[in-house]
Amino acid sequence: MINFISLITRRKKMRFKDKIKGDVGIITLKGNLMGMPETEELQGEVKAMLGQNIKKVVLDLGGVSWVNSVGIGGIMAAHTTMVNREGKLCLANVSEKVHNVLIITQLQKIFNTYNSVDEAIESLC
Repeated sequence: MINFISLITRRKKMRFKDKIKGDVGIITLKGNLMGMPETEELQGEVKAMLGQNIKKVVLDLGGVSWVNSVGIGGIMAAHTTMVNREGKLCLANVSEKVHNVLIITQLQKIFNTYNSVDEAIESLC
């Protein structure tokens, strides 16, 4: 029998790293985007970019192994926050698993996805 508590504590913590390249913010995610703590932290990262007057943001999902409905909700919330502040958000380095989730949820129609961060930056500039 699997101990649910130990399963939660063993879950890899999502890590965020951000940087600014020109007028574009890049938020790099690593781990699984699967819970409220991760999505709240993502929202905080996006708001921090907006606080620095960065209106173009690339989410680098190359290090994201898996995303569930809560994680998708977090990405949607980040997108909505950017749009409401007249900004743009796009996705880069989307794994096949994450891309399949976007297709199933039909969110590939909302998000611009790119093979690399550089390609995404070029598109936003």
